[in-house]
Amino acid sequence: MRIIKLDAIDSTNSFLKEMIYTEAIADYTIVVAKHQTNGRGQMGTTWDSDKGKNLMFSMFKDLSIHVVEFPFYISMAVSLAILKTLKALNIPQVRIKWPNDILSADKKICGILIENVIKNKLNSTIIGVGINVNQTAFSNLPQASSLKNITGVHYDLDEILHRIVKHIKSYSKLLQDGKYEAVKSEYEANLFRKNKPSTFKNAEGDLFSGFIIGVTKYGKLQVLLEDEIIKKFDLKEITLMY
Repeated sequence: MRIIKLDAIDSTNSFLKEMIYTEAIADYTIVVAKHQTNGRGQMGTTWDSDKGKNLMFSMFKDLSIHVVEFPFYISMAVSLAILKTLKALNIPQVRIKWPNDILSADKKICGILIENVIKNKLNSTIIGVGINVNQTAFSNLPQASSLKNITGVHYDLDEILHRIVKHIKSYSKLLQDGKYEAVKSEYEANLFRKNKPSTFKNAEGDLFSGFIIGVTKYGKLQVLLEDEIIKKFDLKEITLMY
């Protein structure tokens, strides 16, 4: 496993993406940065982080050797790998907020950005992860927290990275072996606010109530509405309100 450590970079995902087109990259190549000047999150959001305090890395995963018919399973597998790592560190009430934010109680501690590389078919993927580890102040981010804020412990970033990689490899093996339903069931079992009355906002800004009951293999959120109607929502169509 090759690990490239950088002092500062605009985005580890962007750095790794450029590498793909200039050289042959081994499976599980990782780029880690102490500081990102333009860290990216879901749907164009940014990821701000104090230098050297958090774990920010991107991993190259070769998918050319097996078919991944439904790419959202990659997102589920990575979310579960991080979840398992954090549970082993005794982080309390860890859940996955659809599609792949990781929360402790109702505070966000991790974001994931997965960018697939298509060459006639799904050829590889870049898995970007940002975990708030030892940072303790988050200005204007009331829903953000960190491992240190939650437990009072100062963590070794390299140790957390290696634990996550170990679990990503384990879940990747499950997918390669066709154990899709096992991954999906575990993901759904750890969804934030599953089977609880929740408030959502649609693309027009209107609020409505419902119950999260699961996800589809395409990654859409399944919500039970009034009159026992189950509706499927894409990421751009719905926001789960805290």
